[in-house]
Amino acid sequence: MTASLAPADPTVREFDAVVAAVDGRDVWLEETYFYAESGGQPADRGTLDGVVVDTVATTDDGVVHRLADPPSFEPGDTVVAVVDDDFRTYCSRAHTASHVLYGAGRHLLDDLGYGGFGIGEEKVRVDFTTTTEIDDETLVELERLANRAVWDSRPVSWREVPVTEARDSDRVSFNTKTEEGVMADADTVRIVTIEGWDWAACGGTHVSNTAEIGPITVLSRSNPGEGMTRVEFAVGPAGIDHRATVHANARAAAGTVDGNLESLPAETAGLDDRVAELEAELAETRAELLDARLADLPTTTRDGTTWRVGQLPDADPNDVGERAQERVDDDGGVVAVVGDGPAPFVVVATDGEVHAGGVVDDLTGTFGGGGGGGPTFAQGGGLDADADRVLAWLRRE
Repeated sequence: MTASLAPADPTVREFDAVVAAVDGRDVWLEETYFYAESGGQPADRGTLDGVVVDTVATTDDGVVHRLADPPSFEPGDTVVAVVDDDFRTYCSRAHTASHVLYGAGRHLLDDLGYGGFGIGEEKVRVDFTTTTEIDDETLVELERLANRAVWDSRPVSWREVPVTEARDSDRVSFNTKTEEGVMADADTVRIVTIEGWDWAACGGTHVSNTAEIGPITVLSRSNPGEGMTRVEFAVGPAGIDHRATVHANARAAAGTVDGNLESLPAETAGLDDRVAELEAELAETRAELLDARLADLPTTTRDGTTWRVGQLPDADPNDVGERAQERVDDDGGVVAVVGDGPAPFVVVATDGEVHAGGVVDDLTGTFGGGGGGGPTFAQGGGLDADADRVLAWLRRE
């Protein structure tokens, strides 16, 4: 079976190859530098004699190139193969960046394991298995350490070693499910090494030096499974654009609070405190206003007890209930408030001489709806009557 030569020599972008077999749109070459989709790295893009390559995969017969259209060439012909330079460069940088990020995890995360990775059009994911919580502070430190490794221009190399030697090494990371084909039916395994930083069993394409990656921008984290944390990042234009957007937003936020980037956390913390103060003041003002509205409710006397009965449009039944109970504590008697709308609520607070729950039960028995309560407080809702009819009933008009 012919294997891809891309992992061994990822710099090849154009080559001549003899066609080994053709089956419709599927083409096999005597040798190929096209990377076949595997282990989280997508297949190369490109052309064979000008015909677009849709995808590249590994089969029992070797690497197959599925074309967009049936080719005009036949087995035995020599074709010019062109690998899309931009996409291969992106994938090689992104793949090596995933190793760099994992290497950063070696410095920060306990019980570290490799759960796989995947390269997308705009972002890359690395799945860590670890007992360490990857919180915001850890996420930022992962990015910082990864970019230091890029800046340090660490050499990247790869070599075949015996499987037993790789397995016996404490520092080589494995994920046989994700890195499919790396170790299957083989006596050796390919180890990709970032000097002094990371060692991993891997069959992908890589850059020769971390400096070729450029900035690594961490985007987010999530939990795809128990004990696993997924970190997503971007390299290249997507990462640069994201970083510029975040920078612009941070500057705009700093300008809003009349501060600078360095003082932004302290300024926003101060805003949180001020918002809490304002919310408390607003709640107090609303309570005072509600107290005043309750005090202004019309009164009527029933069986020697003073009833304050009225409607409070746009009032929240929970707020009304709390303030009505305090009003009763101050003045005694009964406070009965009716809401608005096609199915109004009712709140009844008493000093206990009139059973509040009994009032609500009688009311819902007359007008439908539901509710209930105890001797001093009860609520009802969904009444099948407008507010005026309910008020008239409460006043015994």
